[in-house]
Amino acid sequence: MTTISRIPWLKVLLYLVLTLYAVITLIPFLWALSASFKPLSEIVNSGSNFIPQNFTLDNYKQIFLQEPLFWRWLFNSVAIAVSVTLLNLIFNSMAGYALARLRFVGKSFWFFLILAILAVPAQITLIPTFLILKAIGWLNSYQGMIVPGMVNATFIFMMRQFFINFPRELEEAGQLDGLTTFGIFRYIVLPLAKPALAAQAVFVFMGSWNNFLLPVVILFDPEMFTLPLGLNTFKGVYISYWNYIMAASMVFTLPALGIYAFFNRYFIQSATFTGGKG
Repeated sequence: MTTISRIPWLKVLLYLVLTLYAVITLIPFLWALSASFKPLSEIVNSGSNFIPQNFTLDNYKQIFLQEPLFWRWLFNSVAIAVSVTLLNLIFNSMAGYALARLRFVGKSFWFFLILAILAVPAQITLIPTFLILKAIGWLNSYQGMIVPGMVNATFIFMMRQFFINFPRELEEAGQLDGLTTFGIFRYIVLPLAKPALAAQAVFVFMGSWNNFLLPVVILFDPEMFTLPLGLNTFKGVYISYWNYIMAASMVFTLPALGIYAFFNRYFIQSATFTGGKG
């Protein structure tokens, strides 16, 4: 029997479907990458060709050197996304550990409240968030962008599920060594929770980095815009500068790719751990 004949046909079909899906997913990205090196006239007139006929770096020169607010938009996006990610890692992990391990009054109530929050679309809370931020004077501010997103019910639940499966023997050993509850969490639990923390970091960073809805509601000063909101300024009523939008979009993807590449090893470990527990 040949090697090919021993391969299950269902697996071959699965790989073909996944390959087709990957190609369909990559085509728009490759076209955007190609368009970032084209002048506007070629993008508008030449259709969907992937190879630039008039290769140019002017689009990148424009956004980096001649767009005065691009670097500020980039700084705003990085500062907000990093802050939101770090705060989520801290508070979601602490809340998840408390729900999984600690005993306190109202524990079941808070757990079911978090489950109820998971069923509420984020768009429903947008108006109340705007009104609260307006009342306390946080519109058009960094804290207005960071504080509403510093905890996430989805990842509190995820961390709770992770800590429920955490070996109690390690915590008991820490207690014998004289560690407090916070010491056990800080020196034993968190270092061994890197896979779950990495998965959380990837999703939270991507969500904050790509967030457009909250900035468009609470930010009105161009200097406070994040990159998704700043890119929207390249679109006008009569003309849209798609060459600049494509170039800026390519720059926009780099931090996200860097975050995923950095956490990729832990991210895979998290997926393996979750699948292995059944």
